[in-house]
Amino acid sequence: MNLLENKVALITGSGRGIGAAAAKLYGQHGAKVVVTDIDPVPAEETAGAIKAAGGQALAVAADVTKAADIENLIGQTVQTFGGLDILVNNAGYTWDGMIHKMTDEQWEAIIGVHLTAPFRIIRAAVPYMRDIAKKEKDETGQAQARKIINVSSTSGTRGNIGQANYAAAKMGIVGLTRTLAKEWAAFNIQVNAVAFGYIETRLTQPDELGDFTEREGQRIKLGIPDRIRQAVIAGIPMGRPGTVDEAAGPLLFFASELSNYVSGQVLEVAGGM
Repeated sequence: MNLLENKVALITGSGRGIGAAAAKLYGQHGAKVVVTDIDPVPAEETAGAIKAAGGQALAVAADVTKAADIENLIGQTVQTFGGLDILVNNAGYTWDGMIHKMTDEQWEAIIGVHLTAPFRIIRAAVPYMRDIAKKEKDETGQAQARKIINVSSTSGTRGNIGQANYAAAKMGIVGLTRTLAKEWAAFNIQVNAVAFGYIETRLTQPDELGDFTEREGQRIKLGIPDRIRQAVIAGIPMGRPGTVDEAAGPLLFFASELSNYVSGQVLEVAGGM
């Protein structure tokens, strides 16, 4: 069953991790997938994997915190595939710190990528989602279903020590999701969020592995101290972290017509927490 046959899907941050797993799954289900990442190499690799499996994909390098990159990203999507049916706001990273030590730069960077960027991307998509849907509704009485999926986190829905910036952004995306679901419901656009718990990605790996991300000349270390990782894992009722493939499943549900009467919801994917 191809749940996304001929749908055009744009997934930010899809060069690696959950985004890459979702992009490949969407491709398997017939979507034309726009893979975008701040780093061009993993974006090309993910798009290449989709094509090698018989799907259609376009790789676009973009920094979602830059207005020009957002306009280029939406423009290339529409120019290449003719429209936009599914938007997944997934891009992001963590820059942790206790609140008494957190700098303005840390706060603003994480709010920018996890909350401001999705707002700007949605706004840039208005002509190809809301406006097209309005035209369809005016002409035929019913617009086809379109989807926006925002990636949140249990750090937002529950709070998490050392992540005041990330938690605020991820709860903010819940408010954006529920507001947009109401504003665009008349145009048959479903807007939902998935709040992930502990999923094994480079953001949750042991910090001693030494992975970094580069942002505006700043080298930011990724990962979690192993003692904290083990404590978190011990608190998961299922007894283990989730995989990126398990994380991709709910993103497929919200992108498909199986969710056509589901909107404004936040689904926690957290192993029973």
